[in-house]
Amino acid sequence: MSIRLGIFLPVFLLLVQITQAAAPANDKIVVAHRGASGYLPEHTLEAKVLAHAMGADYIESDVLMTSDDALVVLHDLYLDQNTDVAEVYPGRGRDDGRYYVIDFTLNELRQLRVSARSRRQNGSVTPIYPNRFPLGTGGFGIHTIQEEIELIQGLNKTLGREAGIYVEIKRPWFHHQEGKDQSAAILQVLKDYGYTDKDDKVFLQTFDFNELKRVREELMPALGMDIQLAQLIANNEGLETYELVEGQWRPYDYSWMHTETGMEELSQYANGVGPAMGMIVSNESTRDNLLISPLVERAHASGLVVHPYTFRRDSGQVPDYAESFERLLEIFYFEADVDGLKTDFPDVALKVIQERQ
Repeated sequence: MSIRLGIFLPVFLLLVQITQAAAPANDKIVVAHRGASGYLPEHTLEAKVLAHAMGADYIESDVLMTSDDALVVLHDLYLDQNTDVAEVYPGRGRDDGRYYVIDFTLNELRQLRVSARSRRQNGSVTPIYPNRFPLGTGGFGIHTIQEEIELIQGLNKTLGREAGIYVEIKRPWFHHQEGKDQSAAILQVLKDYGYTDKDDKVFLQTFDFNELKRVREELMPALGMDIQLAQLIANNEGLETYELVEGQWRPYDYSWMHTETGMEELSQYANGVGPAMGMIVSNESTRDNLLISPLVERAHASGLVVHPYTFRRDSGQVPDYAESFERLLEIFYFEADVDGLKTDFPDVALKVIQERQ
């Protein structure tokens, strides 16, 4: 565990007394999206500690591979948007100008400073979410999935409350192109730390259906594992996933997943689905007329839980059909009837659930 975490940890643990009220058990869960990323830079150990202290049911981790096969917790294939990689390693970008995680060793990545997500244009750097943690401050760094699991399991022991982990195999199709078997490595780590069956508090998710099938049919049986899997569903225009078709890598079409038969097919491999929030409540909705799709109903009919993404209270992130962030959460939890959701602000989601209790 990093030295810097020791600076923040006492403060975060004090939050337990304030925010982690002894709420009655409920069937609605809160997934801390990249940790408590509304308050601290995403996917830092500090953000994960804060999410735990706030009482999140699960803490999400996106996992990528380095050139020396370490598994690091980062969202993007690139390092440009939330690290100082261009200053520390000038000239290490690829022809497209991007600095890829997979082109660096773990030791090299540990030399970088992590900040909140930003845009870099014409020599200037501006935060994507202006009211979040200030750019270039705090001394945050990059860590491995092993370090994060040890942190969460340690807090589970010392605080007497079990937070689960919600791990994403990030763009496995890209790692296959680079000759890396990311999924097998992640599963081995999960097994090493005791996550082996459906009773363990873990979800393993991916946008890549072909990889999900491979995990279910090949990799988990080989390791004697049977953990909960979740299929993420993206908008096609986002080009989130590619698949190999007749020797060519082509964008994946998610359309079939929205149908009744699609959900039945997914249930053969997954225990849950993670759609974009607009797939459940249309952005064409108004406050007087919510347009709720049949996706949740179809998923539930096939025995799947539904955990949509991503709920943010930042300016411009709350759809017009909700008069507040809290109202947005209420709509999804109690009118659209999702089983849980992924949010940068887990404390707010927990409060909404507890107040409904």
